Amino acid sequence: MAYDLLLKGARVVDPSQDIDGIRDVGIIGGKIAAVKEGVVDAATETIDLSGKILTPGWIDIHAHLYAGSTTWGIRGDTLCLATGVTTIVDAGSAGWANFQGFVDYVIEPARTQVLGYVHISGIGLTYGPVGEMVDLSYADPERTAFAAHHWQRHCAGIKVRQGGFQVGENGVEPLRLGVQAAAWAGMPVMVHIANGVPVDQVLSLLRSGDIVTHCYQGTGDGVVDDSGAVVAEVWAARERGVLFDLGHGGGSFDYGVAISALANGFLADVISTDLHVSSWDSPIESMPETASKLLNLGVSFERVVHQSTTAAAGAIGRADELGTLRVGTVADLAAFEMLQGAFEFADVRGRRERGNRKIEPVLTVREGKVYRPEDLDEELRADRERAQWMKKVTGKDFAGLGWTPGATL
Repeated sequence: MAYDLLLKGARVVDPSQDIDGIRDVGIIGGKIAAVKEGVVDAATETIDLSGKILTPGWIDIHAHLYAGSTTWGIRGDTLCLATGVTTIVDAGSAGWANFQGFVDYVIEPARTQVLGYVHISGIGLTYGPVGEMVDLSYADPERTAFAAHHWQRHCAGIKVRQGGFQVGENGVEPLRLGVQAAAWAGMPVMVHIANGVPVDQVLSLLRSGDIVTHCYQGTGDGVVDDSGAVVAEVWAARERGVLFDLGHGGGSFDYGVAISALANGFLADVISTDLHVSSWDSPIESMPETASKLLNLGVSFERVVHQSTTAAAGAIGRADELGTLRVGTVADLAAFEMLQGAFEFADVRGRRERGNRKIEPVLTVREGKVYRPEDLDEELRADRERAQWMKKVTGKDFAGLGWTPGATL
């Protein structure tokens, strides 16, 4: 048998098949054709990955990618391919009224597989001087459900943000409407938790398979109480099948909460970045860097891979096709090197923790095509500059953009 691409000699870690050992991986026609030891067959291209770690392509289930149409969005395609992420999910940047544009201008041109949650707010997260669910007129569960159903090939579920800023005096009514839309569409809901809405009220509406994001946020109304204990309703929700996602972002990963939760045996089901213009580079570099924070808090590498591949694929209803190296599935893979040294990692409040290991991306394979970080530097630099520009405009840092208000009048 002749392969299009043969990856040789890596430590292959695939939690979906309980594989952890030296294997060769053969790829034909953009699909996994073999995962076994000592492959000697010919290949059009052979890459020696001895000393490296090879996993299924990582899946980031929470980011914001609607660049140019929302104040949140980054151009994330190149970053994904430079860091081992082969599937990324936008967490509600678009609602039913602008999801078509998200499909046309973000999903379809991307080399990475991009999916999206449809926000219960019809206009999504276009711009937010006030919370998107302060006025419930923007919530339409019927149109939201239709959009999710119509674009189900590209859709992972329904998104609702349930912090006090986002909902004002409306409590959990936005979530109730979101769950209704999700039920009609036959999909899960992802709910953002934050200070201002009691977490027990949020959890009471969730079903098996629904996802709580920002599970280590420290603003209040979270998964741990003031004493650092995981609240009873969180354990009960997990018992009935509710999933918990890290969702780092610019304000939602607090080392104090994470350390307390882990000490209580509460581990996020899924790791995600919540990358957007105000979180990229600081306090987040990438998904592997985010995973490295948990690694250095004592979570095993094997578990981190599970959270980033198999568990993530299950959370978005695609366990049969993603997050695995089963023969016949899409050839999405990520290769890493485990760096040893002295590293610092920051949370959203500026707290820094030291660690001696860092997960460093080496190459990404998406549908059988190889991408190396060093070959993407120029694209990545341009994407960062665009994100920084929007971050400064959003923060009214006009001096940083070389402009003084009124100077041209």
